[in-house]
Amino acid sequence: MSLRINSLLFVLLTAVLAVLGDWSPQPAVSKLWLLPAALLLLGLAYESWYVSRSTVTLKIETPERFLLGRGAAVRFAFAHAARRAMILEFAPAAPDYFDMEGAIVSLRIGAGASAGIERQASAGRLGIFEWPAPRLRIGGPLRLAWWPKQLRFAQQVQVQPDLFHSAAQVKGLAAPGVRSGSELGSGAEVLRLREYRAGDSPRIVDWKATARAGRLISRDFAQDHRLEIIIAVDAGRASALRAGTLDRFSHYINVAARLAQYAAGQEDLVGLVIYADRPLAVSAPARGVAAVARLRSMLAAARVAGTESNPLYAALRVRTLVRQRSLVVLLTDVDDTTVASQLAQAVRLLAPKHLPFVAGLSSGAAESMARSPANHWLDPYRSLAAQEYCAGLERKVRTLNALGAPALVAKPDQLERAVFAAYANFRRSKRA
Repeated sequence: MSLRINSLLFVLLTAVLAVLGDWSPQPAVSKLWLLPAALLLLGLAYESWYVSRSTVTLKIETPERFLLGRGAAVRFAFAHAARRAMILEFAPAAPDYFDMEGAIVSLRIGAGASAGIERQASAGRLGIFEWPAPRLRIGGPLRLAWWPKQLRFAQQVQVQPDLFHSAAQVKGLAAPGVRSGSELGSGAEVLRLREYRAGDSPRIVDWKATARAGRLISRDFAQDHRLEIIIAVDAGRASALRAGTLDRFSHYINVAARLAQYAAGQEDLVGLVIYADRPLAVSAPARGVAAVARLRSMLAAARVAGTESNPLYAALRVRTLVRQRSLVVLLTDVDDTTVASQLAQAVRLLAPKHLPFVAGLSSGAAESMARSPANHWLDPYRSLAAQEYCAGLERKVRTLNALGAPALVAKPDQLERAVFAAYANFRRSKRA
């Protein structure tokens, strides 16, 4: 309970009357302070009884699923069945790893009515979260005090990797020169007809043969346009470092989910390896909507491990998954000095047969610090440390390039485009 202005006025009046009564020689005046004090206590007792009998309900309207790093509207709706208007204050709350404005909000709810507010919330980590009940207090009808109210509330929300939601998003990232999946088999000789298999694109269904047979029949072409791509996601301890609004692992997850979605749309086969000190989750290359759904569920269940990562074990696992030349996208922490040697060994292991591509995140704070002017006596030392970090990162990238593995580090908002460009180059080289 916290007193409001009316209670403070009663307290002040009680104190003034008590002082006057103490100074006055008349016994009747000395007892006047009891009147406002009694009224205050009675009023507080009435408000306590009234609030305890008031039933306030809360409904939090959230999306069915939150997408990692993408903002979504959340509505807090309050209702009550009292016969008079009610004033309440609450602080909107969100689960851990969610970003949402938490400033205190005051609402006036009419008799038997409802009211609410809307906030934007953004999830910063995958998983299933319990939505917490907000802190709430109700203003008494006599405006004497605020009374805390505990709400019983249980609601879960799920956070999944972000995907493309429109053709415009895909077109914005697709580099020029990437042949569309709609060209699959165009100009190629039909090798044979076969039974339809789950995941086959409608473009390869032979509709005339389907009409004659009464069941779906697909075509195989003599020229196979399908490519294989393996996405290896680093879930080691260093991936939990913050990079913009999300941690590094969350950026890797979103890029992997979108790349798998796009590659499957090009009729390519997509596989996945999530690793730390050992492979944590593995999916062999597959194609179609079912493959994308399986990879997305694996990505949604992935978590940052509490161990150092070792990409060498991931490379060994990749070699057992694919037999023909494939693009292996390693989303890892290039600046992690503890795994630099293992990363070089992994590239050497993959390079003779496959095309490894290493992509990581750079530190925008370090780049800014390296270029910032000195305004404090410590700033030159900070700038030198930042310059050494950036130079070391460039040396690691050059070393990987010299080993035959295209490598880069990019800011969070540029990483996705860089990975898609590497995928486009691989498709062009395979079709050349």
